[in-house]
Amino acid sequence: MTKKTFSTAINDALHEAMRIDQSVICYGLGVTDPKAVFNTTSNLEKKFGSERVFDMPTSENAMTGVAIGAALNGIKSVITHQRIDFFLLAMDQIVNGAAKWHYMYGGQSSIPITIRLIIGRGWGQGPTHSQNLQAWFAHIPGLKVVMPTSPEDAKGMLLSSIFDPNPVIFLEHRWLHDTLGDVPSGDIRVPLGKAKIVKAGTDITLVTMSYMTVEAVHAANYLEEKGIVCEVIDLRTIKPLDWKTIMDSVAKTGRLLALDSGFTTGSVSGEVVARVAMEKFSILKSAPTRLAMPDVPEPTSLALTKGFYVRASNIAEKVMDMFGKNTSDIKKDLPEPSPHDVPGEWFKGPF
Repeated sequence: MTKKTFSTAINDALHEAMRIDQSVICYGLGVTDPKAVFNTTSNLEKKFGSERVFDMPTSENAMTGVAIGAALNGIKSVITHQRIDFFLLAMDQIVNGAAKWHYMYGGQSSIPITIRLIIGRGWGQGPTHSQNLQAWFAHIPGLKVVMPTSPEDAKGMLLSSIFDPNPVIFLEHRWLHDTLGDVPSGDIRVPLGKAKIVKAGTDITLVTMSYMTVEAVHAANYLEEKGIVCEVIDLRTIKPLDWKTIMDSVAKTGRLLALDSGFTTGSVSGEVVARVAMEKFSILKSAPTRLAMPDVPEPTSLALTKGFYVRASNIAEKVMDMFGKNTSDIKKDLPEPSPHDVPGEWFKGPF
């Protein structure tokens, strides 16, 4: 194990995949730029050459179509579109093309594409540069949707995504890229579709994803001091969801709070709440609930973003309310950082 950042772990995975398999190529927006997409593509072109690592014109639909054609000829593409918002221009290619291929051709052919997209807020990114649209892609049969939180999972799940025979949407929250964690060397593939219990508990299940997991753990540590022991489940994969881990936890705790970095209506958290209510209604000690983004565009200015996003204080307040406890001290105990457009001093690793 070596301490590495999330972005270095991504870089490790790309180097490892391209070393293992000559058919893996890496291209997209900013791949060969000096900043190398948060340093995730550093030194790839130098090591593997411009035929396998290259930048592309800003034409998201075209570059995704190229990947489909390449996949049909035995090439595994890792595409970087950077912000998820830009990738909306390629929805037809991925939804009506890549996602359907394996099914429409009776499993005789598949489209091994990994599409890296950046999500998350910060620095005034605003309504068209900070969206979390994982629920859109999770809705489409034939697509896998991956949202790692830790550096180890970033490496292991990217490797699994690259070698998956079908298309994978790989979502990276910008606040995670410089977080530190232990990362094994070599080909360490983490299975897709398996959640991780990052904090064991007995009183309530918190189901979460990506950066929201960090806020959930922060809230859980605070709540433990108040006598409420939370079990925090990091989904890691949004499609397919690991229902067994979720249901087993809820059967133990009898309570559920689903957290989501996307908008509330049609969210992944809504799907989790619905299915738990359908299958575990008789053992629930209180109504399952969720916390997600409000159904309005994400603002840009500091004045409008203050108090806008779900943070540890909101999670703690919701949990305390579910247990009928006094919530008056939470805002004081878990204040929004200043400036508030950053994770906070408790966040380990610069963003």
